[in-house]
Amino acid sequence: MDLKEVFTTIFDQNRKVALYAAGTTVAVLGLGLVFKYMRREEKLTRVGVVTKLLVHPLKSGKAVSVEAAECLRMGLKYGELRDRHWLVIEDGHMVTGRQQPRLVLVSLTCEGGQVSLNGPQMEELKFTLNKPSDLVVDCRVFGVDVQGRDCGDKVSEWLTRFLESDKPVRLVHYEPDLKPQRPHEKEPLFPEDDKVAYPDAAPVMLMTEASIGDLNSRLDNDISVFQFRPSIVVSDCEAFTEDTWDHIQIGEVEMKRVVGCGRCLFTTVDPETGVISRKEPLNTLKTYRLTDPKQKTSPILGQYYTVKKTGVLHVGEPVYKITY
Repeated sequence: MDLKEVFTTIFDQNRKVALYAAGTTVAVLGLGLVFKYMRREEKLTRVGVVTKLLVHPLKSGKAVSVEAAECLRMGLKYGELRDRHWLVIEDGHMVTGRQQPRLVLVSLTCEGGQVSLNGPQMEELKFTLNKPSDLVVDCRVFGVDVQGRDCGDKVSEWLTRFLESDKPVRLVHYEPDLKPQRPHEKEPLFPEDDKVAYPDAAPVMLMTEASIGDLNSRLDNDISVFQFRPSIVVSDCEAFTEDTWDHIQIGEVEMKRVVGCGRCLFTTVDPETGVISRKEPLNTLKTYRLTDPKQKTSPILGQYYTVKKTGVLHVGEPVYKITY
């Protein structure tokens, strides 16, 4: 190879390196511009502020109002209390305030693995959570097969006596290795990988004080937000604006709206007395909140959310709507 051929080979090799380096630089710069453009397009708009965080450990039981709670994929968590992770059953089928209105008066707490049940005119009952000897039982929530660990005969006797039930009822607790509900199987709009313990549909339900205020303006007697059993209550916004919050951020938590919460007979149970009227506020809601064509007879109040990014929620935090 003569001198000319050597220089030509070196030039060709260097040219390939230079072209490769230039191409890589352009690609990196391009990705950087795309990322910058996407970041610039994301917009956070303050739409309200969190005023209440409510954990309902026992399905249809009394709410626990907290100042801060973890927001996990399966719902709110406060200490050892997980939202709707305890369920009353009869012959394997769920029992809720629809069948047993007095269930709303039962409070359940848990600390150090010790669960406490309380109700009006009842002695407090304490029992150990998740004893290995307790059986795992199959049960059904709205026709969906789930599982729970039975909490024992003493708990069954306490609840049966308080509810004045003709048939014995039992309490079960959901554990991570048991069969959960898959919301996607009932409503395809939910992500396929979402799962919940014993809620009606979703891990989180959000509503606003303004929506309750609008409803109260149409009723003879005011009702509280506790009658609707939300996870998150928001103020400093207009009524029913939560219907449009498709993607929100609260602190480090991100959630996406899935579907409106269709209301049923349970809304007519007074959370303070455990008395069911079977009329209001459901009848009034039906006059103006039949807003979802799929929910022909169920008025919408509040929205179901799926959790996209977990974190800790605090009362007083602003709520931001994310748009692109």
